[in-house]
Amino acid sequence: MTAHPDVDPYAELDPPDERTMRERMLAGDLYRGDAEILQGIDRAQELMETHEKLARTDPEGATAALRELLGHMGEGVWIRPPFKVDYGSNIFIGDRSWANYGLIALDPARITIGSDVLIGPNVQLLTPTHPIDADLRRAKWEAAEPITIGDNVWIGGGAIVCPGVTVGDNAVIGAGAVVVKDIPANAVAVGNPARVVRVVEPGEARPDPARV
Repeated sequence: MTAHPDVDPYAELDPPDERTMRERMLAGDLYRGDAEILQGIDRAQELMETHEKLARTDPEGATAALRELLGHMGEGVWIRPPFKVDYGSNIFIGDRSWANYGLIALDPARITIGSDVLIGPNVQLLTPTHPIDADLRRAKWEAAEPITIGDNVWIGGGAIVCPGVTVGDNAVIGAGAVVVKDIPANAVAVGNPARVVRVVEPGEARPDPARV
């Protein structure tokens, strides 16, 4: 097995970077996992397990576990388990939002989900990134970029939202879409990579329910 030297992008800084790995992570800079970060992951694992265990028999207890897990959870929010996060403390959700089974929200960077958001099953919100530089990647350095989901967004089942993306208010993301760039408000985006196929203008005539 070939031995590779450790690579530390902070080693030769003057003055030295004295931030903790968690502080670097939250700033969006390169970091590596350490005891403090692992403690946050363990906390999240315990609360996710509590949420899943109580969801059917004790919805109030499950909601309390979610509130403790997340950085903020508005009123009337429900997330169907299984629900998987890294830390949970970097996820902020507005009022009346709802997520179906299998949401994965990896949050070394902040994930903001607005109010009245609908999230289909098996959606992934992924903030982590890894270096293109092979030596840094081998040395287990990583970073993250925030994701923002606006108010009244609908994200279809199996969609993936990539690091650094903002989805504007009232947008619709089609099932299975891979969102790698920002999506403007009121847009409908589908495909891999996701592309805007139409914009629903405010006040646009709604279909006659009898004809749908």
